[in-house]
Amino acid sequence: MHQKKTIQATRHIDLCLTMFPWAKFRRTKGAIKLHVGIDHQGFLPMFLTVTDGKKHDVTQARALTLPTGSIVAVDRGYIDYQWFDQLNRSEIYFVTRAKKNMRYAVRDRKPVVRGQGISSDQSIVLTSLRGQSYPKRLRRVGYKDPQTGKHYFFLTNNYPGTGGNFTLAAKTIADIYKARWQIELFFKWIKQNLKVKSFLGTSKNAVMTQIWVAMCMYLMLSYLKFSNRLGWSLQQILRVLQLNLFERRPLLALFTTQSQPPDPPMLQLRLAGT
Repeated sequence: MHQKKTIQATRHIDLCLTMFPWAKFRRTKGAIKLHVGIDHQGFLPMFLTVTDGKKHDVTQARALTLPTGSIVAVDRGYIDYQWFDQLNRSEIYFVTRAKKNMRYAVRDRKPVVRGQGISSDQSIVLTSLRGQSYPKRLRRVGYKDPQTGKHYFFLTNNYPGTGGNFTLAAKTIADIYKARWQIELFFKWIKQNLKVKSFLGTSKNAVMTQIWVAMCMYLMLSYLKFSNRLGWSLQQILRVLQLNLFERRPLLALFTTQSQPPDPPMLQLRLAGT
C-alpha cells in the first residue's frame, strides 16, 4: 500500500484588535489561524484553511478527507482520541507526541537499537476516562535526541495488533515526527519573505486576499524552481524577481543569464568627511 505522509500544523497570526475588530480572539487580543497540511514528499502545501483564532485545531482536522494509508504527523494540540479512532477506522496512521499526563498500561515491549537513540518501543492501552474513546492498542516509542539530550515519547497507531509485529521501524516513527520541523520553516519563510504578518488592509476580505495571494506566490515559485530545475533557493529566486520587477524580459532569461545566484544585497553607507 502506498503511504502518503502529511505534516499538519496550525499557527496564529496576531492582529491588533482595535484595527481588526472582526478578528476577536481574546478580550484584548485579535488573531486568525492558518491550518496547513504539507506533503512530506515535496514539502508543498496540500491544503490551507484560514479561520478565526477561536477555531480549535481538531475541529478543522476532522473536516479533512485523507486517502487510505496516509501517515499524518501532528503536534500535541491535535490529540483527540475520538479523532484518532476515526483515523484508525479509515486505515490512516497518525504520529504525535504523547502528553506527559497520559495514563496507560503497557501490554508488550519490543527490543530496540539504542545506538539509534530509541529507548523504548511498547504497545499500550489507554486507561483514562478520556482514553476510552480509543479502545485499540497504541504504540509508544521513546527517543532520546543525541544532540540535545532531550527525551521524547511518540504515539502512533502504526501497529496492526495481530501477531505483535510493528509495521514501521521505531526510528522511522521518530524521523516522521522530526520532519514536522519543515512546516515550522514554511511558516517562518512566508512570514519573512511574503510579509504574511503585516497587512495592507484591515478588513477581513483584505486580510484573506493577502494570505491567498502569498500562498499562490509560494506555489508559483516552487513550480518555477521544479519545472526549470533551478538549483537556487526560493529566497534567491524571489530576490531576482524583486530586483527585476519593472523589467520587460522573458522570465527564464533572468536565471539563465546568471551562472550563480545573487549574493544578499548589502547596504553600503558612504560617510562624507568633515
